[in-house]
Amino acid sequence: MEVSNTKQQHQSASISLTKPVRCIVKLGGAAITCKNELETINEENLKTVSSQLRQSMTTGSNSGEVLGMDWSKQPGESEISSTLSDFEDRPVVDSSPFIVVHGAGSFGHFQASKSGVHKGGLYQPLVKAGFVATRISVTKLNLEIVRALAREGIPSIGMSPFSCGWSTRERNIASADLSAVAKAIESGLVPVLHGDAVLDDLLDCTILSGDAIISHLAAHLKPEYVVFLTDVSGVYDRPPSDPNAVLLREIAVAKDGSWSIEKPTFQNKNKQVETSVAAHDTTGGMLTKISEAAAIAKLGIDVYIVKAATSHAFKAFSGELKGNLPEDWLGTAIRFSNK
Repeated sequence: MEVSNTKQQHQSASISLTKPVRCIVKLGGAAITCKNELETINEENLKTVSSQLRQSMTTGSNSGEVLGMDWSKQPGESEISSTLSDFEDRPVVDSSPFIVVHGAGSFGHFQASKSGVHKGGLYQPLVKAGFVATRISVTKLNLEIVRALAREGIPSIGMSPFSCGWSTRERNIASADLSAVAKAIESGLVPVLHGDAVLDDLLDCTILSGDAIISHLAAHLKPEYVVFLTDVSGVYDRPPSDPNAVLLREIAVAKDGSWSIEKPTFQNKNKQVETSVAAHDTTGGMLTKISEAAAIAKLGIDVYIVKAATSHAFKAFSGELKGNLPEDWLGTAIRFSNK
């Protein structure tokens, strides 16, 4: 296994793209699903996010007609939105390489937490059943997100980590063949990955979070920036449900990976961020998100955490936040600092 891991790390490190990845976008589960309603998508948010992504990916004018690529019937609709003839004599649209990764939200977390998949023990009947049920649920969501993006004319391709050979060792990524992701990007497609139930060398199985996937992709594919879309405006100094919660606009990451609050300025410079995790969340919640974001920022890649389906999110994945942040922008920027 050690030889295999070494070989895999070499494969990942040697990947080079003719056109660099502009952005990796994380669609947070809480932003695109209704987390308190089992397997329910937040259709309005997903549609807005998909539209904004299309506009951000496409260079030049975005005023043209959008031709959907989902040729399957939609619920409640008698006709498919576009036909083969619609694509005849259409010019090729130039777009920036993006990668989309999404969380599970109300898909998968329930099945995983109730069966204990994240704790391992695949030999146990309940865990094995939960592993299967979790993958059914998360791949179901992945298909619907791919369809939503495709309806906006985004050439999206679903890629499940389990099926692509991703695995872990004590919950840390042990192997991840990125060649399929790279080939999709080179072909002008948009890979759509997701948090997944995977095999683990020591635990038998566990849950691989979308945040960990993004951190790995960022380390090997070096995007210009990364955007986490959530159901709140960014990172707060305490749970945002607290009326005294303060939005942290900038977090600085040092060479050793430690991070500190840059803006706003607090009297206590060593102030810690208080977080809470939903009972069914098997991937660690906001604290894990901050840790993964800090690891990405340490590589010199800016990370933005922002509320989905807002103008602030659109600015983030359009690349408008380089340098000084606009005063009217609501979100959290996590950046490397040489100080």
